Amino acid sequence: MKRIAIGGMAIESSTFSPHRSGAADFSVVRDAELLARYDSLPAHVGWIPLVYARALPGGAVERAFYDAIKAELLEHLRATLPLDGLYLDLHGAMTVVGMTDAEADLAEAVRDAVGPGCLISASMDPHGNMSHRLVTALDLATSHRMSPHEDAALTKQRAVANLVACLDRGIRPLRAWVRVPVLLPGERACTRDEPAKGIYRRLPAIEARDGVIDAAVWIGYAWADEPRCSAAVVVTGTDAAAITRQAQVLAQAYWDARAAFAFSTASGDADWCIATGLASAERPFFISDSGDNPTAGGAGDVAYMLERLLADPALASGRATAIWASVVDPTAVARCFAAGGGGDVELRVGGAFGSPGSARLRGRVERLRAADPVGGDIAVVASGGVRAVLTTRRKPYHYITDFTELGLDPAAHDLTVVKVGYLVPDLFDAAKGWVLALTPGGVDQHIVRLGYRALDRPIYPLDPDMPAPSLAPEVITR
Repeated sequence: MKRIAIGGMAIESSTFSPHRSGAADFSVVRDAELLARYDSLPAHVGWIPLVYARALPGGAVERAFYDAIKAELLEHLRATLPLDGLYLDLHGAMTVVGMTDAEADLAEAVRDAVGPGCLISASMDPHGNMSHRLVTALDLATSHRMSPHEDAALTKQRAVANLVACLDRGIRPLRAWVRVPVLLPGERACTRDEPAKGIYRRLPAIEARDGVIDAAVWIGYAWADEPRCSAAVVVTGTDAAAITRQAQVLAQAYWDARAAFAFSTASGDADWCIATGLASAERPFFISDSGDNPTAGGAGDVAYMLERLLADPALASGRATAIWASVVDPTAVARCFAAGGGGDVELRVGGAFGSPGSARLRGRVERLRAADPVGGDIAVVASGGVRAVLTTRRKPYHYITDFTELGLDPAAHDLTVVKVGYLVPDLFDAAKGWVLALTPGGVDQHIVRLGYRALDRPIYPLDPDMPAPSLAPEVITR
């Protein structure tokens, strides 16, 4: 029986966010609880759980916490040797304070522990960064093929299946890797839309070719200022010529389409989005408050959009209505709980983690929810026609039930403003109208204004007139 260990660490980290991700942000699983995360693990393999840590996207990970998880992973790993294989569950966009390629650091440490004979397979998010260091430490790598990531479970299954198949057949896979110097926010590469839809649609046919095991395209992570941040292609297989040819075709297609990637919906500044939504007859009407999206790495403490909603005369007077979800502000929530349901409050919200700016919020406490599993204590404050959701901890609002359990119905309001980028499936299905607000924050969609210093340049669109790059893949062997 082949012996395969499972472990990893996954988070998406914005270096432009003041938030820091530590022990309180991560869920850590071990033993049987870890194995239970995965569907359909092949039964003819002996599966050995190590440790797996996962967090909601946020700011850079505190070094002490990363070092502790890494040390535990390696300790358990060394205790299980020898191994035939290792499945490494990653995201690909983890930033650790003081480091510039955290996943490569982890993968290299794992490789040193298990030795060259053990096959390592990794599954990743396409909004991660497949650096040369990382691909060299791995034997197999794949990523999601859908954005939003409705195929996340399938991706993990594919990474495991590829690993087991290679072990069963005695295959030592080759990797054709090529960096594509394009860096886009994920909202410009949604696979519901062209050109991402067409590029990702090619992958199953490529991996079905003789000599090919897997084909993957990484969009990269736009909100970290690290040299590795970029699009990349990896084609894995046994035939060097075949995987090289297919990797180059994919890389060229991505480069050629660079200027065609666009948002899935109309976009503009906050005031334009508010005016557009109020003028529309479509309900529910959603506005993506995209610059502080907590599921992309935003701190969740930016109140800019709330300030713009309260500045609109129709919303301020109550002639129009809006839901805004949400802002992290434990102090403001505590004051709402002290005032009680129906109590009047005058608050200054925003900047709990250090993001600039705040908004003045005067109104009535309309709803209190204690001990939400994700958001902690939550308060809804009504000010004019605006219902502002305040949370104790960072929480995404991805489902209609997230609103209705607070007594808020998007269909009964003129606007529902939520900190997301592209609309996730439940909101997308509910929306009759939708625009994307280019608001400030740690995951600002207007990436040119973020102020990168460490990226490997030139890179599009920061350098729009850059010369055509060499897209010749490098074949990596072990």
